[in-house]
Amino acid sequence: PYRPHEMANDQSRAPDAIRQGPSYVPYTLSSYDWDLDGYLLDGRDITVVDCGNVSADLNDHQEHYRRAEQAARKILSTGATLIALGGDHGIPIPVMRALQREETITLVQIDAHIDWRDQVNGVREGYSSPIRRASEMDWFGPIVQIGIRGNGSAQAEEVQDARDYGADIITAYEMHEIGMAAVLERIPDGGPYYLTIDADGLDPTIMPGVMAQAPGGLDWLQIRQLVHGLVNKGRVLGMDLVEIAPSYDHGHITITHAERLICNFIGACVRAGYYD
Repeated sequence: PYRPHEMANDQSRAPDAIRQGPSYVPYTLSSYDWDLDGYLLDGRDITVVDCGNVSADLNDHQEHYRRAEQAARKILSTGATLIALGGDHGIPIPVMRALQREETITLVQIDAHIDWRDQVNGVREGYSSPIRRASEMDWFGPIVQIGIRGNGSAQAEEVQDARDYGADIITAYEMHEIGMAAVLERIPDGGPYYLTIDADGLDPTIMPGVMAQAPGGLDWLQIRQLVHGLVNKGRVLGMDLVEIAPSYDHGHITITHAERLICNFIGACVRAGYYD
């Protein structure tokens, strides 16, 4: 939704790049996965569906978001676990709207940035604002932000707004010091949860293909531990993975980790009995 000339990128290509990545899907389904100590779907009668892309409308991003929310609502209405791929970090906003329910959802964010901007260039639903927008949705309660570090567009007043809301901001440095098990303990038990992952929340050594690289992020073992731990704490309604810029990737490093992350999430949900 920002002016296209301000930050040229190809994040909209990321979903297709992940689909076309080095891990061949039938091979993934039919081979033993050591990350899961078994087959991806654990021999169960479970279907994974690729619902395709929501076509973008660069002239009317609100129409794009309306389509995305409509698609997300339809998927969630079936009882499926939703995995959304972006695109920039504005993409989760319509998905989070589609999660509307009576239960209070805990939002878990992996990111280098807090994303509490109210607006940028008059746009209130861009990639700097998803957590601010979530804080305004009645069905979201606790917000846990993990891996925050470096500098971005946030101002002191937005940091204060996040703290005033009660967001638990766990910087990357605190995370590395206390360990992921302690981080998981700070996430309220029981769920339901929604997990939003900005690729720049992970360390550039495992996800170099991002626009805003920041050293010191989560490594592979940490993000894997978080995904499995969160899935086992309570029901994760869905997750998104955003901000991957394929043209910035090197040797498929980012895409490979993205695929592994998605497979670990699916496999963890299966083994947690989500579909029994």
